[in-house]
Amino acid sequence: MSVGILLVDDHAIVRDGLRMLLEAHSDLKVIGAAADGREALNEARRLRPDIVIMDISMPRMDGIEAAQAI
Repeated sequence: MSVGILLVDDHAIVRDGLRMLLEAHSDLKVIGAAADGREALNEARRLRPDIVIMDISMPRMDGIEAAQAI
């Protein structure tokens, strides 16, 4: 069984790099990505990931607020 991960960072290059590193492990699967806290909240509700890896400093809603809401 694989672990579903949601990646959240306002920099696409960071999200893409983390996806490549994580998906090198057969038991990890990136099931979604978001560019800010509000998008993360919506994606977490929709996708129900096992783990959320999230930046703290982002526009619109920061990672701390988003983590509390999730």
